[in-house]
Amino acid sequence: MRKVPAILDCVPETSAIQIAGLSLLDRLIVTAHRAGCAPIYLIAKTTPPAPRARTLGIDITLASSIPALDEPALLINGAALVETGDLQQLIERGGRLFSVDDTTLPVAMTAGDTAPVRAGKVATVITDETSARKAERRLWASLTSSADGIVDRFLYRPLGRCLSKILIRAPFSPNQVSIVSTVVGIFSGWFFAREYFIAGALLLQLSAIIDCVDGDLARVLNKESRLGKWLDLVGDQFVHVAVFAGIGFGLVSSNPASPALALGISAVLGTIISFAVIVRLMRRKNGGRSSGLEKLIDAATNRDFSLLVLLLAMFGRLDLFLWMAGIGVHLFWIIAFCSQWQSARSAPAISEKST
Repeated sequence: MRKVPAILDCVPETSAIQIAGLSLLDRLIVTAHRAGCAPIYLIAKTTPPAPRARTLGIDITLASSIPALDEPALLINGAALVETGDLQQLIERGGRLFSVDDTTLPVAMTAGDTAPVRAGKVATVITDETSARKAERRLWASLTSSADGIVDRFLYRPLGRCLSKILIRAPFSPNQVSIVSTVVGIFSGWFFAREYFIAGALLLQLSAIIDCVDGDLARVLNKESRLGKWLDLVGDQFVHVAVFAGIGFGLVSSNPASPALALGISAVLGTIISFAVIVRLMRRKNGGRSSGLEKLIDAATNRDFSLLVLLLAMFGRLDLFLWMAGIGVHLFWIIAFCSQWQSARSAPAISEKST
């Protein structure tokens, strides 16, 4: 990542305005840091409160005026909400940042090309509390995930968003929320095993809703971490195992002649194998992830099946879900493994052609 200095000359009246749990200045410092800026100069007499920047250990150099530098620098000389990707694009291309509605943003490179650079949907100028609330709504609306299915987009994500807006000011970390989601999901498996199928299905809905919250908090508060991504991925697999096993035990308890236990065990084994295949794909040293790998990971963390569990539990047909899960997970890992094998075979051929 290209490192360039950043100079923040923000308007004091708007720097302290809160946007989704962080002050505008704190958010700008963290965003510049994540875009690869160092050092970061702040035009101010005293160091303002910036708790998130301080937690991340970001070094801030105070200056009384814009410093004269021998290299191009990122200059933010006003109040604006921007994203990391906006700044990275600007640093790479040079010029000045413009919002999607062609409003000039107070963000530019101090040297080089002066061409306009189009920012994402979130970027906007902040002038007062009204514009800050509008910017906050844009920020929340932008928080989606490639793993979201139809049910996520129209049910779990909107419900989880209400909880996210409450928790941004609570002393809970995204990782703690991930653990709570996992525990609730595992607990739903216990209800399934005790033949409380509808209660188990309702708890699974709650787990899915909470599972949307951890990602929201991580992104809006700039608390994304590698540990958090692994907690989310591993936690989802624990929930899947608990649900498949619980439904299998519950159904066979009510009907000993049912193949539910065998199907539940098959689904659990398939989940474990699928996770092992995905982890191997993620750990491949190929210099980056392919779009195919991202789709596989998204499929492994999709929550849409949770609503299907509730509907089938209400109609007393959870056996149909076990048939789908007991067979479907094996098809998943076989496809994932074949994709990996095919990719490994094609890699040497590409190397030979390049030489």
